[in-house]
This record gives sequence, structure tokens and C-alpha cells, in this order.
Amino acid sequence: MAVNYSAKEEADGHPSGGVGVPGGGAVGSGGGGGAVKTRKPDNTAFKQQRLPAWQPILTAGTVLPAFFIIGLIFIPIGIGIFVTSNNIREYEIDYTGTEPSSPCNKCLNVSWDSTPPCTCTINFTLEHAFESNVFMYYGLSNFYQNHRRYVKSRDDSQLNGDNSSLLNPSKECEPYRTNEDKPIAPCGAIANSMFNDTLELYRIDNDTRTPITLIKKGIAWWTDKNVKFRNPTGDGNNLTALFQGTTKPVNWPKPVYMLDSEPDNNGFINEDFIVWMRTAALPTFRKLYRLIERKNNLQPTLQAGNYSLDIAYNYPVHSFDGRKRMILSTISWMGGKNPFLGIAYITVGSICFFLGVVLLIIHHKYGNRNTSADIPN
Repeated sequence: MAVNYSAKEEADGHPSGGVGVPGGGAVGSGGGGGAVKTRKPDNTAFKQQRLPAWQPILTAGTVLPAFFIIGLIFIPIGIGIFVTSNNIREYEIDYTGTEPSSPCNKCLNVSWDSTPPCTCTINFTLEHAFESNVFMYYGLSNFYQNHRRYVKSRDDSQLNGDNSSLLNPSKECEPYRTNEDKPIAPCGAIANSMFNDTLELYRIDNDTRTPITLIKKGIAWWTDKNVKFRNPTGDGNNLTALFQGTTKPVNWPKPVYMLDSEPDNNGFINEDFIVWMRTAALPTFRKLYRLIERKNNLQPTLQAGNYSLDIAYNYPVHSFDGRKRMILSTISWMGGKNPFLGIAYITVGSICFFLGVVLLIIHHKYGNRNTSADIPN
């Protein structure tokens, strides 16, 4: 049986007439069955790929100016950032004590529960004065705070002051969730490994040691101090009662409500604790420890001269081949000392400018040639 239908109907995927099938009626618009299925996409601009598009045509007139402009912009920016970074004063002391001649070598094998704590003193000299406010950091190396199980080992509800989580911490804190059948506050591996060395700075002038005032407040992020970390609800002046029924982390020498004598810097809102709980992304990192504010504009914050660093060596790092550092640093509008950003800008700008010169030479030498092929008659 012959079937005739128009070309348009064939393109649409459904002829107007029916198609005979053996033993049955016609299939199609006139038959009793459903419409013929088609894979043809809907007639829309998106599905038929008729959306407007713009494709740049790369020519010497567009590419060469782009290379030169990028180079001329990036190189001065990189030089400015690099010079700014180099103007930042920074002094670093490694007090791990692995060297036999180090004053802290006697404390190398200290443990968490060493009583009394091992102390050592390191004398050093600042060749240049630190003019603006000085930030004191402690630095650790080969300490992987970015380990997945370590990062998860905390209870944010407990740290936010939730009373039910205080007595029933999250299972993510295991194996530092409970101790001696009491819930640990704060629980987890991050809190359990909190840095607890004590650093004190002195200026030496004519054999007289003058202590440098170290400010312990204002070192944590405002959102951490006021939003993420809160003490349990209740009488804020009696933290001992608020934390009743809990126990200290295994490696801590004292409970969380004895971290500081000032109520607004004690418990979960202690700023040293808050700074430590913000985990680092790399195994070598530094965290803010103290601030040294400039007293007046007539004298630098730290004058050039002799200083001594007194260390209560409580934090063991020798077991995992770690290292400990104390860093004194000023800052600028771009933050701390970081020459990489300036070098990156200078490198990218120089490469673009060099490529622009090379392409300009190539275009000048070969651009005017007639590259069309001769077509024989």
C-alpha cells in the first residue's frame, strides 16, 4: 500500500494521513492511536541554537594593545606591592630547641603535663626599629590542622553556648568527647591540642630588663568573639557553676573557666582559644598571639637594641618533628609581609610586555606579505 505525504509533513515528523498496519486501523492523526513521537527539539531560540552570540576576531590591532596595556598596568602595581611588602619589619626566632646550643634544648622533650613547666630565655637584637603597631605571632611547622578528621573534631553548638550540647557533646568529638564519664568542655581534637606556650618580651638596657606590654585582647575576629563563641547561658560571673558537670580536655593543665582572670576573656570566649580554633590551611602557619601598641608618635614601638624572650615551654612538638617560632611584625595596607603577590604581578606584566614586543616584531616583518594562493585560470 502506497503512502503519500508532503515534504513539510515529513520534516515535522508526522504526516497528516494515516499509515496502514496489518490487522489494524490507521496510525496517525486520523487513527485511534496516539500521535507519533518525535525527537525534534522545540522550536525555540535556545534549543535550536539561534541565540545571539559574539565571537572576537583576534587581529594584531586588538591583541598587541591588550598585551602592552596589561604589561604597563601590572608592572607598576607589582613594583608598588613589592616595595610595600619589603618596608614591613619582621623578626623571627625559632625556639624549638633542636640545636644543642639552643637555650631551649633542655625543654625539647617536654610533655603536656610537665610540672613545673620548663622555661628558657633567648636574647636577640633588633637592628632596626619597629615604628608602627607590632603584632606578635607564634608559628608552628609540620602541624596539619587541615586533616579532615581533625577539622571535624569539634562541636560548634557547644562552643556557641548551647547548654544541652555542653553536657552531651557531638559524636564528632570522639575520642575527646568524654573523660572519666564526664563530658569534655570544649570537646574535640582541635581544642585538646591548643597551643599553650607563654611568651614574655623584655627590653634590655644597661643590664636592666624592662617588660614590654603585650595586649591579649583584640586578637580574634569580631564575628568569632561575638557570634560563634559564647559561654553557656546563666550567671556569667560564675563560670565555675556554668561548667559544672564537665571536665577539662585531656591535655589541658586547667579547665576552660580558668583560662583568664578577666570574665570577658574567659571560658569559650577566651581570645587565645578562639584564635586557635580557627584552623590553618597549610602545615606551616602562624597565629596572632599578642599586640604591642605604639604609645606615642615621637618614639617607635620597639626601638633598635637588645631584647630577651622568656618562654614557658609547655607545647611539645619534637614527637612529630615540628618547629616553633615567635614572629614580630608590622603591617601595611596590604597586610603582613608577602613578597609573592608583588613578584607575581611583575612576572605576569613582564611576560605580557615581552610577548607584545615579540608579536609586534613578527607582525611588522610578516604581516604585510600576501599569503593568498595563486589560483590558475
